[in-house]
Amino acid sequence: MTLNQLRAFVEAERLGSFTAAAKAMDIAQASASELVRRLETELDTDLFLRGSRTLTLTAAGRELLPYAQEALEAADSGVRAVHSLGSLGGGTATFGVLRNADYYLLANLVQLFHARYPAVRVRLVGQNSAETAAAVAAGHIEAGLVILPIDDEGLAVTPLMRDEVLYVSADPERTRTPVSIEAFSRAPLVLYDAHYGWRDPTRRQIAERAQFAGVRVEPMIEIEHVEAALKLAAAGVGDTIASRAVISSPSFPSGLHTAPFEEPLHDTIALVRRRGHPLSRATRELARLAEDTIRELGNGSSG
Repeated sequence: MTLNQLRAFVEAERLGSFTAAAKAMDIAQASASELVRRLETELDTDLFLRGSRTLTLTAAGRELLPYAQEALEAADSGVRAVHSLGSLGGGTATFGVLRNADYYLLANLVQLFHARYPAVRVRLVGQNSAETAAAVAAGHIEAGLVILPIDDEGLAVTPLMRDEVLYVSADPERTRTPVSIEAFSRAPLVLYDAHYGWRDPTRRQIAERAQFAGVRVEPMIEIEHVEAALKLAAAGVGDTIASRAVISSPSFPSGLHTAPFEEPLHDTIALVRRRGHPLSRATRELARLAEDTIRELGNGSSG
């Protein structure tokens, strides 16, 4: 049973003859008749009473008709959806963004995309990079921005820019010179991304350095958001870390001092998608806008 067979059957019933059905389908009259004959052979029953000038459905034909109409409508709807998506006149873009997306000028991403493609639905998921990578690998979202390193099995990874991570303290004495991993391990630390802990990409880098140095980094306080960590640091509760994008933002608390690590520490922002799975047109365009934004920011920082 094929869609062409069902379409010939439905059109013949609607128009009353195989000749009219063939004209509507832009095929030869014999072809329309043959398509219905093959369908009848497959179903082992007659669908039309033949012999009069107008085709009349049999009981089997009346039984099949609503299902055939429904199948054709579903197929036509699918074609319209794909065509609409291809022209960005519809569809849904699914994309993962960084937890600290606002600091990387991504706050206006949805607004810009929606202004260009108002008919496309957008689903942006902001979460830790470890979870974003897992969601892309599982197919829950099509693509996303992450901080490296991540577990990249099954993923295509495109690095976009590096943003240095600095040590942050309210005590200027602690930031007079670059900070070693040994000094970092001894400091009273307030670290964010508590839920993901040492699975967080930035903290994974720190943990690896500590391991090679034979020390352990054990934060005094763990919380979820960088903003809260910075407030506690400004209050003198403990020291923390932050990327240059966060430090250069207007919301960075006054009275805090920064220093680089002896071995510079960087957040590398990358675009990830499932290897071997092409993106939908809508998500591909959203990813392109996000990539352009990050690369432009990176070029501005390096300049």
